[in-house]
Amino acid sequence: MSFESEQHADDYWKENLRLMLSLLAIWFAVSFGCGILLVDELNAIRLGGFKLGFWFAQQGSIYVFLALIVVYVHKMNKLDRRYNVHEDHEEPDEFEEALEEEFGQ
Repeated sequence: MSFESEQHADDYWKENLRLMLSLLAIWFAVSFGCGILLVDELNAIRLGGFKLGFWFAQQGSIYVFLALIVVYVHKMNKLDRRYNVHEDHEEPDEFEEALEEEFGQ
């Protein structure tokens, strides 16, 4: 990864950390808040026959975590392109040649 300047590198990592911390805060709020702190209030609501507090504690935080991974990948790809440090800059032919050179096939 090569940045155009030291300032670009600093800006990139600041945005990366801001994104990561905001996504972790959402995950914490869902897993700890909905799964532990608000479980009694959420148990009054049923989802598929199960109490909503139980659902968040058992499965909801995992689904939210998976969704946050997808959001992180999408946002980081946009961030990488903005700072010109994306990984998909090679042409397919160059990639195949590099594989042949590396593995001799």
